[in-house]
Amino acid sequence: MYQTFVAAGLAVLLLGTGPTAIRASQVSVDVELVIAVDVSGSMRTEEHELQRRGFLAAFSDETLIRAIQSGPYGRIAVTYMEWADQYSQSVLVPWRIIKDHATARVFREELAPKPRSAISGTSISSALLFATSLFAKSPYQGSRKVIDVSGDGPNRTGKHVNAVRDAVLRQGIIINGLPLMLSPMLRHKTHGVDLHHYFEDCVIGGPSAFVYPVRVKEQFAEAIRRKLIIEVSGQPAQVVLAAQRSRRLVNCQIGRSNIDSW
Repeated sequence: MYQTFVAAGLAVLLLGTGPTAIRASQVSVDVELVIAVDVSGSMRTEEHELQRRGFLAAFSDETLIRAIQSGPYGRIAVTYMEWADQYSQSVLVPWRIIKDHATARVFREELAPKPRSAISGTSISSALLFATSLFAKSPYQGSRKVIDVSGDGPNRTGKHVNAVRDAVLRQGIIINGLPLMLSPMLRHKTHGVDLHHYFEDCVIGGPSAFVYPVRVKEQFAEAIRRKLIIEVSGQPAQVVLAAQRSRRLVNCQIGRSNIDSW
């Protein structure tokens, strides 16, 4: 069942508490990773299935497991959430340690049977707020905190995405993007802007932040696998680093149907 914790996430950002606080009881990990998956109504059934299968396959991949084990602590903490409009976010798998094939299998077995959701509306900003609130509830303390957000369109409702992005970055959280451009329209432009350029300029940020656009379904599983390996290893991406992009003037408010404050 979908729940909304956007208000909690907003409080964390405004009060400057939560994600940066360290409790003595927290277990140290190399990365705390929030996987934030777009399940908005514009996502086709095939795209939903490709996305879910891609994450399930990635967490059975030997290269990813080795990347996890190569860190100083040899373990990461992961939670998997789905999102759609500004009122629709839900955790499918709460925070779990992954350190080897056995713990990765537990994560996959918990995620695999969860029903697929499809809800209208696209609020990347609300997804980022919700994801940020999850760090405050984590029983783990990561050397890095990362939000891995997918999406097949621009932010349409909720707070301004670039303002929320900036507030999240001030918490020391890295945001990486997986723009889904499988439809012929999205492979070219949406609202006159390439979606991966929109993600670069309006959504992602933090040290070595990057986007990994998916343009054909055959790329989906490999894109997810490679993206997770980069995030886990903490190495600069050889994909599209935010610092390497050409100077553009992307309007971060394109596509909005509901203008709120900030």
